[in-house]
Amino acid sequence: MSINKTLLALAMGFALAACSNADRAQDSAADAAENAADAQADATAAAATGDAAAADAAQAAADAAAMAADSAATAAADASTGDMENNADAADAAADAADAADQAGQAAENAADSADANNDPVN
Repeated sequence: MSINKTLLALAMGFALAACSNADRAQDSAADAAENAADAQADATAAAATGDAAAADAAQAAADAAAMAADSAATAAADASTGDMENNADAADAAADAADAADQAGQAAENAADSADANNDPVN
């Protein structure tokens, strides 16, 4: 009976770890999507200033954030299927993609800030 309980505990532990990876991947994908939306808003704001160079840079960053968000979503979907090792790898990939989306979002924000500063009447 002791072996059965041990095996059951192991199975439950593996199931919990798999759920944890999927949850982590889903959270990363949600963060990436939010960063991509923010980056697009920054690109729109940069375009409204009329500074074409800053607007182009912000849009390129927003596009990169959107691609990273797509990658995070794909990795999150992968994290809910397959074996535990692949799930962990997919969760890590989703987190990496979320980080990339965050960095691209920061670049879009910087470009929008630059566009705003370039169009400030004080300058």
